[in-house]
Order: sequence, then C-alpha cells, then structure tokens
Amino acid sequence: MTSSPSFVSLGSKVWVDHELRFFAHLEEVYITSLTVMGNSIEDDSFSKPVGRWSVYCYGVGHMLNDITSACWFTYLLLFLTEIGLSSRDAAIVMLSGQIADGLATICFGELIDRFGHFKIWHGAGSILVAVSFSSVFGGCLPCKVLSSFSLMVETVSYSTFAAIFNVGWAATQVSHMSMVSCITLNSTSRVVLSSCRNAFTMVANLSLYGIAYIVFEVIKAKTHTDIENQYRWIAYLSIFIGCCFVGIFHLGTNEPSSKTGIHGNILARISWSYWFLKVLYYQVALVYMLTRLVLNVSQAYLAFYVIDDLRMVQSAKALVPAIIYISSFIVSLLLQEIAWNEKRLKAYYTIGGILWVFCGIAIVLLPQSMSLFVYVISIFIGIANALMTVTAVSMQNILIGQDLNGCAFVCGSLSFLDKISCGLTLFVLQSYHSSSPVVAGNVSSDYFSITRYGLGLVPAFCSLVGVAVTWTMELRSPLYKPLMETLLE
Repeated sequence: MTSSPSFVSLGSKVWVDHELRFFAHLEEVYITSLTVMGNSIEDDSFSKPVGRWSVYCYGVGHMLNDITSACWFTYLLLFLTEIGLSSRDAAIVMLSGQIADGLATICFGELIDRFGHFKIWHGAGSILVAVSFSSVFGGCLPCKVLSSFSLMVETVSYSTFAAIFNVGWAATQVSHMSMVSCITLNSTSRVVLSSCRNAFTMVANLSLYGIAYIVFEVIKAKTHTDIENQYRWIAYLSIFIGCCFVGIFHLGTNEPSSKTGIHGNILARISWSYWFLKVLYYQVALVYMLTRLVLNVSQAYLAFYVIDDLRMVQSAKALVPAIIYISSFIVSLLLQEIAWNEKRLKAYYTIGGILWVFCGIAIVLLPQSMSLFVYVISIFIGIANALMTVTAVSMQNILIGQDLNGCAFVCGSLSFLDKISCGLTLFVLQSYHSSSPVVAGNVSSDYFSITRYGLGLVPAFCSLVGVAVTWTMELRSPLYKPLMETLLE
C-alpha cells in the first residue's frame, strides 16, 4: 500500500501548515494589540499637561540668545555711534546681521525639518553665539591685526562678526522654537511652554540691564577705550550667564521626536507648498512679524530716546528697559495660569496692541521737562509686550497643530520675515537719524526726531495693524484636547 504513507504525509503537512498559520495569526494579533496599547499610552503621555520641571528646563534654553539679543538691539547702534561710526555705517552693521540671520533661519528650518536633532542644532548654535558675540562688542580685532582703524575696515569687521553671531543665533532660535510643537500635542501646554520661554526672556533682559547698570556706574565713559571696556564687560558677563542656562536646558530637556505622528506613524516631511496654501499661514506670519517689529524697533531706539531726547543720566539707559522687562516678566507669569481659547488669544493680543498705541502717542508727545514720566510709560510698554508676544507665538503653535514635520519651516520662515523686516526698518530710520544730540530748547527737533518716530509711531502703527489682522483669523485648533484644562501637572 504505497499510497497510504503518501496520504498520511500529505495530511500531516496540511495540518501542520494550518497550525503554523494559526499561531502566526495569534502572534500578529498579539503584536498588534501591544502596538496599539503602546501607542495609546504614548498618545496619552504626549497629550497630557507637561510637568513643571520640563517646562522650566525648556524655558531657560533660549537665555543665551535672549541676553545677547537684548544687548544687540538695545546697545549695538548706540555703541557703534559712540565709538565713531556714522549712523548709516552702524545701520549697515545691523542690517548685515539681520540679513544673515534671516537667510540662516530659512536654511536651518529646512535642515531641522529634514534631519531633526533639535538639541544638536541648539548646542552648535549656542557655541557659535558665545564665541562670536564677544567679538561684536569686544573692539575691532581685524583693525588691530591690520593696524588700520579706517571707518571702512571697522564697518566690514563689525559687519562680519555680526553676521557670524546671527547665524549661530538663528540655529539656536529655530531649534528651540520648533521644539514646542514636538514636545507635546497638548495645546494648553504649548501655550505655557511659550509663556515660560517668554518669562525667561524677561529674566535674560533683566540680567542684561542689571549688568549694564552696574557697569555704567562703575566704569565712566570718558575716552574711546572706556566705552569699549564698558560694552566688553557687558558682553562677557552676558555670555557667561547665558551659557550656564544653556547647560541646564541640555541636561533637563529630552530630545523630542518630530517624525512620529499621534498614532505612532512615521510622517513624511511636509513640503513648503502645503503652508503656502493656508490663509492662516499668511495671517500668523504678518502678526508675528509686526509683533517682533514692535519689540525690536522700540528696543533699538529706547537708549537713544532716554539719552538724546529726554537728556536723562547714563544709568537710565539700563534702568528704563529694566522696568519694561520687570512688568513683562510679571505679566508672563500670570499668563501661565490662564486657560486659553480662541477668543482669549485674540482679546489679550488686542489689549496689548491698544496699550502700545497709547504708549506710542505718549512717547512722541512727552516733553523733556516731564522725562520722569517715561518710567510710568515703561510699565505699560512691558505689559503690552508680554501680552502680544505670548499670544503671537501661541497663534503660531496653533497654525502648526499636529503637522510636526513642518514646524521648523514655519518657525524659520516667520523668523526670516521678522529679521529682514526689522533690519530694513532700522536701516531706513538710521539713514535719517543724526548721531548728534538734539539742541536743548529746540522744540521742533525735540518733538519730531527720528528717535521719537522709531520708538513711538512705528510700534504703535504695527500694533494697530496686528490687532486688525488678528480678528480676521480662524484659530480653531484641530487638536483632540480642549484648551480649557490645567496648565501644569
């Protein structure tokens, strides 16, 4: 019976094959269930409120950028004109840095979206900032090497170091800003992360102005060398403080993933055209650009206004900005405890914008005889800055939503508009700005100086336009968690 063994063998083979398929199916079901459970746990942890320690560690990550940026916008133009550069040459140095920053921002946005590794970009940028910033305020090194102190060599030297500094600054800024959307999908936690970052921006600025106040009091600027020593010490101490907080950020913040979606799926990189087809992208970009213009242009002309227009003491160019950032810091802390929604974002931005309009009018009309009133104006400027900054950045995070693989491009492109618009605005204003102080008693020049326009009218106009654009937005976020929830664990 030769057929029986063959039949039994065939039957056994078929039975074994069905058994293997059955167990393979069980294994597949088991693995799938584990994956779903794992994704569910990951989704829950990714959407729940972020812990306080994580928020604080993230918030200090931009301190080096913030403290050097405060020095850059507050004192660069003043420093360059005080050491002998013309207002136009000083504006060229500023513009070269802003252009380098804007272009680098776009490049880094694309590279971070493509390759990720936020902390590596952040660390590399921080190193470049620390090394180059001391050369911006540390005197003209190429002039000493070439034994030539001509205005052209000085302008080229300062412009080169300004560009290098801003390239590093852009790498740190884009990586840090875009991390918010990848750390959590919780929309309220994104707001609190932005608010905490803004609060530590105030700490950085206060640190700078505290340092500047002490330096201006201790080192009296009687010669060209004294002026350079003043700003050199300000730069060195600022870098030291900023680097300490960069270390805390890298030790306390985990590298977020920008490649995983809310269900554990690997997401394809989002093309630029995806954002260009969104109306909200242009609205948020315009509001963000106008908000940054308000902050940066006003900051750049504040020292000029205090010294040249109001004729206050030298220490006032540190004290007045400090008051602005104290009030901003307090408001930023209070904003962390608010449950946000669309109407509140728009309402708080509007309040900040309207406050700036009134402050701008007061700045233009304030006579020299009432110079002390600038301290009162500074309080309201600080409140307006905090309200506008926190809400503008939060609108940017709503724009990004769950499209995490495009977050760096959004942050980079918006920052590009910020840098280029700010550089061009300051260049135009500086082209008409006289470095010589106004003549005492000359009411016309006192009331209609470029400094007053730059500090008062330009921010007021930008605020008004920003408020108008804000109310045209539809900020309904597609996130599956509502905004009305606890901010922190």
